[in-house]
This record gives sequence, C-alpha cells and structure tokens, in this order.
Amino acid sequence: MSLTDFLSSRWEDILAVSWWHLRLSLMAVGLALGIGLPLGIVSHMNRVAAALVLNTVSVIYTVPTLALFGLMIPLLGIGVIPAIVAVVLYSLLPVVQNTYTGLANIDPNLREVAIGMGMGRFTRLFRVELPLALPVIFAGLRVAVVNAIGMVTLASLIAAGGLGDFIFRGISIMSWNLVLAGSVPVLAMALGADYLLKRAEQRLSRSREVAMP
Repeated sequence: MSLTDFLSSRWEDILAVSWWHLRLSLMAVGLALGIGLPLGIVSHMNRVAAALVLNTVSVIYTVPTLALFGLMIPLLGIGVIPAIVAVVLYSLLPVVQNTYTGLANIDPNLREVAIGMGMGRFTRLFRVELPLALPVIFAGLRVAVVNAIGMVTLASLIAAGGLGDFIFRGISIMSWNLVLAGSVPVLAMALGADYLLKRAEQRLSRSREVAMP
C-alpha cells in the first residue's frame, strides 16, 4: 500500500492519536510550569534553595529518557500517570533554570526604583520582576514543550498511547507507512509549537524593550 493510500485510509486514527499525543504533552508541560515556576522563584530568593533545586533538576535531566520511563514502572506502574510524571520531571530543568536566570539578570537599578516607590518584596516580584523576566521564562517554556512532544513518543513503551504506538509498531513489522504516520505529526507539532512560542517570546522581548527607559 502506498503512503497516500495508507494515510487516506487511516487519517481518522492518526488524527485521534495525534490529539492524544498533544494532550499528554501539554498536560505534562502545564504541570512542569506549575511546579517549576515557583521553584525558580524560590531559588532566586534563597541561595541554599537555588543550589538544592538547580542541582536536583540538572541531575534528573541527565538521566536518559528511556531509563526515566523505565524507572517509573516499579514506582507507578504503567499507563498515563507514570508517563506524565516522567515528562514533568524531564521538563523541569528548562523551566526552573530560565525562571531563575530571568529573575537574576534583571537590572538592579530597576529593583532599586521599585523599592524607592515603596513596593514590598512580593509586590515587586509580581509587578516588576516577573514581567521583565517573562521573555527568558518563555524561552525555557519553548524548550520544555518541544522536548515534551518528542519525549511523549516514548510513552507508548509504558502503555500511555501517543504517536509512539505507530512508530514502534511500524519498526517491529518494518512498515515505513506506520513509522511516517507517527513521525511526521510529531515533527509538525514540535515545529508548530516552537514557532508559536518563539513568536510569543519575540513579542514579549519587544514589549520589554519598549517598557525599558
């Protein structure tokens, strides 16, 4: 069967699996953002926390992705939950690191101005520092999303579904149609997400430049 015939006969299945793959990726990145953003803020505020948190997420990031999924099996079994946990853990480094870096690199003079205006620590954080750090945070989010879309491909190895089902089934039976049916949507989603987040990052950077004196 030609690739065109295969795609025309299986497009509904491919679309459904692609949607599930995207949902898994976005759920994992959303959780990573919800965990990593506060950890980055705490790391910025406390040097001891910074050393502990940054070293921990760096060590997790060095674990091979396949091994990380394998480690989830004795801990959480198989299925969606261990897959999401693995992707969340792997996505923490770019979110935490960029949040910390974005806050640390803010011009100290701007902080002095905010303090001179009578802003407290948390008011200054949410009204001045985080808005200025957003472009850098978005850069980390961009890396996390692209990594997650690729990493969720391996989630099929622990029965979480996704486009990896097509890829690994295609490899096992030597069907390049199946391999392409799984690979092309992953590539398209990664490139699309990277483009959209890059545009958002550029807009935030331009807004920051306009706001800067």
